[in-house]
Amino acid sequence: MKLELQKGSRSRILAGLLFAIVGIFIIRLFYLQVIQHNYYVNLAENVQIKILTYPAKRGIIYALDGLKPVPLVLNQVVYTVIADPLTTNENEKIIDTIQKVAGGNARQNLKILLDNKASRYAVLATKISRTQAEKIKTLNFKGIILQESTQRVYPEGSLAAQTLGFVNDDSFGQYGIEGKLNQELTGTPGLLRTVVDVSNVPLTIGDKNINTPAVDGKDIVLTIDRNIQSHVEEALAAAIKRTGADHASAIVIDPQTGKVMAMANIPTFEPANYSRTTDAAYFNNSVVSLPYEPGSNIKTFVLATAIQENAITLQQTFNNTDSITIEDRTITNASKGQTGIITYQHAFTWSLNTGFVKIAELLGDGKNINRASRDTLYDYFHNKFGLGSLTGIETTGEKAGIVISPDKQEGNAVRYSNMTFGQGLDVTMIQVASGFNSLINGGKYYRPTVIAGNISEDGVFEEKQTALPLRTTISKATSEQTRIALQTARDAFSSRYDPPGYQIGGKTGTSQTIKNGLYRTDETIGTYLGFGGNDSPRYVIMVQVSGKNRILQGEKDAMPIFTNISNWLINYLNIQPKG
Repeated sequence: MKLELQKGSRSRILAGLLFAIVGIFIIRLFYLQVIQHNYYVNLAENVQIKILTYPAKRGIIYALDGLKPVPLVLNQVVYTVIADPLTTNENEKIIDTIQKVAGGNARQNLKILLDNKASRYAVLATKISRTQAEKIKTLNFKGIILQESTQRVYPEGSLAAQTLGFVNDDSFGQYGIEGKLNQELTGTPGLLRTVVDVSNVPLTIGDKNINTPAVDGKDIVLTIDRNIQSHVEEALAAAIKRTGADHASAIVIDPQTGKVMAMANIPTFEPANYSRTTDAAYFNNSVVSLPYEPGSNIKTFVLATAIQENAITLQQTFNNTDSITIEDRTITNASKGQTGIITYQHAFTWSLNTGFVKIAELLGDGKNINRASRDTLYDYFHNKFGLGSLTGIETTGEKAGIVISPDKQEGNAVRYSNMTFGQGLDVTMIQVASGFNSLINGGKYYRPTVIAGNISEDGVFEEKQTALPLRTTISKATSEQTRIALQTARDAFSSRYDPPGYQIGGKTGTSQTIKNGLYRTDETIGTYLGFGGNDSPRYVIMVQVSGKNRILQGEKDAMPIFTNISNWLINYLNIQPKG
């Protein structure tokens, strides 16, 4: 009886132990499956579920070939090699393969990247070709993903480089259109959240999948005409060789709409190889980003202001003595000998500073450049013609420059006397050309633009509606008188270079550069600003040349570039002679 009791006790003890063990398992399973459920689900998802982003296709940039859009910037498919260091298991072989296949496009620290198990995302190589990507793909490495993307290619080489800008290694647009309209061109990346297998290949099953398609960037069409742009760049390059200038810029613009047909700077750069550019200044579009003293081009603006304000007529006369004194400053003419009783047209044709200082006096009390005179000039220069103000053109780097207000101490009579012949103010070529448009098109100021429209998803060119003029600067009658003055000035020196039967007018400009606050006598900037057409102006051209320690002049150095472009445009645009 005692033995049987002992046997029963052992059974109960064993049963109790078994029950306790089972209980422990149950409690543990409850803890793992219920209490720790979310933790382990998240842990599993971290291994099994990947969140992949895939870039949108960057928008293509077109120029015009006449009326037809043609691509200036295209996309080429390239691949990025991405690793998940937590799941890769052939690191040495992966490193050897990437280095051999990707070459210079492989990252330098591959071993460090793959050994970092805390990371789930490591870029091993960028911008490899489809052929290179296929070689890596056939090896079926675990934890390696080939992500498709694009890089920019330029079928026209460096054409319009500063207007276009470039896309850097981080796929971000810089300079020009690429920088200014980066967001529109980039689009919106897509998102794929999916279950993957052990090789990180996305599976199509699972209720955790989320697929948000990418929205491609907008395809943009520029107002730049590739043929005009090409000719302008060739003309500038030839001028640099002829004149010994270091830098040349030009803009061709439609005065009836504000659309820029060409905008060029030499030296330039290759957007496809932007990293090889030795001087970052080559990235800048000087037409919009480099304020300077415009010199005698500005006399056209003063003349139009005075005619509009009924202060003078072209045939009105004054006594020119080759010098005029404003306060403690004596102002003289570069062209001597045009003395005596002459007309204001004569003063404009010969670019006589004294005549334009006299005009400034006539805008006041007739004897002094008083506050009324300065207020009038400032109103026309800054508020109407847009000098010293941002134009809003769709490219990066635009600078406002400076036109001093009469409200400031520096805006005195001496400063304004200098401004009448283009000194004492800083403006950009795009400002001068845009204001000049209004002087010869009937008085309408248009905001300059380089955007002609876009290409729709169906491949159709959707042309942007031509904007209305922002404001009226002068009357049609004053504009007509200004055109006559410009034609008369050109006829006196340069008409022999123009084909007969066309309205072609222009104004030279030669301005000194400033160093340490003083005007230099051994370095000048030459400009020429003019228009051409038949019964109405069809184009405006502004040209500028400059060089270190170089004396460059509007008449001798810039005007021949204008003539070259103007004569070519007449043929290209098929402009018929008057009558």
